[in-house]
Amino acid sequence: MVMHESIRWQKSSFSGGGDGNHCLELAESGEAIGMRESDDPGVVVTTTPGSLRALIRGIKEAEFGRLG
Repeated sequence: MVMHESIRWQKSSFSGGGDGNHCLELAESGEAIGMRESDDPGVVVTTTPGSLRALIRGIKEAEFGRLG
């Protein structure tokens, strides 16, 4: 994912506002989806929309067992 200033990062409305809220942010750029943590915005992981959908579906359906 090429980082441009025009990329608009979004975070969940459940994250709240203000400093100290560390959350996952997403951005779309062409065929890629970028993901980063708000407290470390320089590190970006990219994936495809289909792979991200599969991950979210798996989390919702508890396919990964109990994490944490």
